[in-house]
Amino acid sequence: MTLRLLSFSLSALLLSTPAFADWKPQESTKFYRVSGTTEPELYASIGERGPQMSLGRTIAQTTFKLTWQRKYENQNGACVLARAVPRLLITYHLPKPANALPEPVKTHWTKFSAGVERHEKFHGVIITDMVRAIERETVGLRVENDPGCTRIKTEMTRRLAALSQAQRQRSREYDRVELGDGGPVHRLILEFVNRGATPPPL
Repeated sequence: MTLRLLSFSLSALLLSTPAFADWKPQESTKFYRVSGTTEPELYASIGERGPQMSLGRTIAQTTFKLTWQRKYENQNGACVLARAVPRLLITYHLPKPANALPEPVKTHWTKFSAGVERHEKFHGVIITDMVRAIERETVGLRVENDPGCTRIKTEMTRRLAALSQAQRQRSREYDRVELGDGGPVHRLILEFVNRGATPPPL
């Protein structure tokens, strides 16, 4: 019975559409330097100096830091999350040539790096969507018989864990499509490297 009452109160609360804070993520870019004067040399340098992840190095990476300012209110023994303002810092880690490039390598690099940045920027969109989902799921949340606002934090942790897992799954699926055979980033890499490949002897 308690679970049903809680579910009902949450449903009624969602229908009231609480006001959300007006915010935007703060985005920044950090570059790591790569060396080379040809497309294959530059790509090889990426393999040596790219961001280190669990399965090895990658071309680029998007990281984020998320903190909240939350205001809880005690309403006749119930705890309500009245306001939550996120501070989201998104950082894109991208490659950049250490030295000036000759033409046409410079033009090829510009197209390649723009495609990589586009890919990472969408990871930023996925992260931002997660934070907005957290707002929808938690702002206005009310838990009865919780004057110390402890039960509400347990409920929020459960919801946040599910939303975080959904974000990671969406990110993995996006990478699977983009980096898989024939995907946009896969084609981008092949086009870039093959432009500088030495033609076979006649």
